Amino acid sequence: MDIRILYEDNHVLVVEKPVNIPVQADSSQDRDLLTILKEDIKVRYNKPGNVYLALVHRLDRPVGGVMVFAKTSKAASRLSDVIRKNELNRKYLAVVRGVPKKSKNQLTHYLLKDTQKNMVRSVDQNHKQSKKAILDYEVLQSKEQLSLVAVKLHTGRSHQIRVQLSTIGHPLYGDQKYGQQVNKKGQQIALWANELEFPHPTTKEMIRIQCSPPADYPWNLWQL
Repeated sequence: MDIRILYEDNHVLVVEKPVNIPVQADSSQDRDLLTILKEDIKVRYNKPGNVYLALVHRLDRPVGGVMVFAKTSKAASRLSDVIRKNELNRKYLAVVRGVPKKSKNQLTHYLLKDTQKNMVRSVDQNHKQSKKAILDYEVLQSKEQLSLVAVKLHTGRSHQIRVQLSTIGHPLYGDQKYGQQVNKKGQQIALWANELEFPHPTTKEMIRIQCSPPADYPWNLWQL
């Protein structure tokens, strides 16, 4: 698989994750991004033995877009620290069903994950195992009962964008898990990680990487 490299140096590797591949090995036993990238580095740099590459954040399997990996243990530790301090700025584009009443808003929910079903739902904030989830969204354009929405994450909860937008009545296009009443099987979920910004693990310089979603429906309704 040909993975597009967006930025690379001795410490970090930033790539465009294709849709529908897992970021790391899972029970599906399908080819995963981490393994593919390790194999690619081994070939490109003619490296003997095992290649070090660390996963520091995740994207859901159906979601594509910008991802950063650490090429050294020092970079992995420092990037993990960046994430813990909420200094990894993650911006997404999403296509949702309908038109949100507020064109700009901050959403706060308390999310609970059912690990057996791999489902997340919004619960009362007093629920003991719930985790606080915060995002900002802005409606960029609307067409054909769909809206193009920019999302900025303040927390990194599992399925966060999908669940929070579905909870306010605007599930993502193609999301059968959290919008099965309006989406059909076979539709590709319209969620794309389009920007990452983070301090470089060694130089501390701010690195900002963007990539655009594919030119397929429903993305092609808009000029991106």
